[in-house]
Amino acid sequence: MEKGASVNRFRRNTVQVEEAQRRIEQHLRPLGVEQVSLENAYGRTLAEDVFAPSHMPHFRRSGMDGFAIMSSSTKGASPESPVCLEVIEHIPCGFVPTKAVSPKTASRIMTGAMVPEQADAVIMLEMTEESEKEGKTCISIRKEIPAGKNLTPIGDEITQGDCVLQKGTKIGAGETALLATFGFHHVHVCKRPTIAIFATGSELLPVEAPLTQGKIRNSNSYMLQALIREAGGIPLLMGAIPDEAAKAQSLVLEAFSQADFVVTSGGVSVGDYDILVDLFQNWDGEMLFNKVAMRPGSPTTAGVWNEQFLFALSGNPGACFVGFELFVRPVILGMQGQSQRYRQECTAFLGKEFSKVNAYPRYVRGKSYVSEGKLFVEPVGMDQSSVTVSIKDSDCLIKIPAGGKGVQQGELISALLLKG
Repeated sequence: MEKGASVNRFRRNTVQVEEAQRRIEQHLRPLGVEQVSLENAYGRTLAEDVFAPSHMPHFRRSGMDGFAIMSSSTKGASPESPVCLEVIEHIPCGFVPTKAVSPKTASRIMTGAMVPEQADAVIMLEMTEESEKEGKTCISIRKEIPAGKNLTPIGDEITQGDCVLQKGTKIGAGETALLATFGFHHVHVCKRPTIAIFATGSELLPVEAPLTQGKIRNSNSYMLQALIREAGGIPLLMGAIPDEAAKAQSLVLEAFSQADFVVTSGGVSVGDYDILVDLFQNWDGEMLFNKVAMRPGSPTTAGVWNEQFLFALSGNPGACFVGFELFVRPVILGMQGQSQRYRQECTAFLGKEFSKVNAYPRYVRGKSYVSEGKLFVEPVGMDQSSVTVSIKDSDCLIKIPAGGKGVQQGELISALLLKG
């Protein structure tokens, strides 16, 4: 490496997290649309508005097991003076009534069944007494029943033509139920991005390899694989990048032909073997940023090559995790057309003092809980960026401001919610 190149490794322009995210957003584009079957639509993002092709319900529906009646026929009904009606029909679910009720008749009906003509109310089975008179089944009603009682009118939930699901909605169980209700057995959804994952470092071992002195297993790639899947992306494990700049560049550029973008972990510091620094200095793409005002993960780097992102995250697991949450996850969601790309930020009380002082804002892995009606967050486990164990116990990232004297217990603090 030339002397000038070695010096350039240390020349980094620090940007704030929000500025780094803004630069990424300028290049973020949805991937496009594809059609999938309803059974494969769960977790996907709707690519178009969905309008109701019919009313819901599309027929008058009974809300109870009981009897469909004309409410006017119960006028004056009381325990002393019950009204008697002849039962003329039994209507189970899925059947169309064949007889209209009159002021002197009623139809036995099941919950969810179609209410017959002229009936404008349903009386609960428990509020009637059944008897036989002259070979006919009759019911006695001892209370006036108002019109509309236990009856769901046409279009009560949704009117034909209403927009029931908006473009950009993530399809969950409720959305699936609506789509099935209206007969959408195929759905147009946003395409899912494919992300190539590389790890760097001669110290890395395959997961299945036995431990040896000075080596560690490649956990970051599998963590990133899981995070990508959780965000709806399709991960491609590409293995390790060798400590050779030309070979590293060749592997990354080749990965662009197989994936929508590339994520690497490790190799972005300023050491002699941090190969991603050399790659960003010598490739033909655009550097978006190469240092972020945050801890952990300040060397996090991002660039664009032919409108495809390359994210170089820290090799330390904690920093890799934070870098993914702040920068990579929003891109995966944005490529799927989701408008809510960033983790929800909330204000909470700090449950435990954090005295570490930093020049940059710190994103601390934390745990949230509610006490006496108040939301609290506190650091979980050790805070070092090299620590892996605390990642599994975290449900938030606590934002510790830069400078000052740390944050005292009980102070209000901001946190990014990782779950829920």
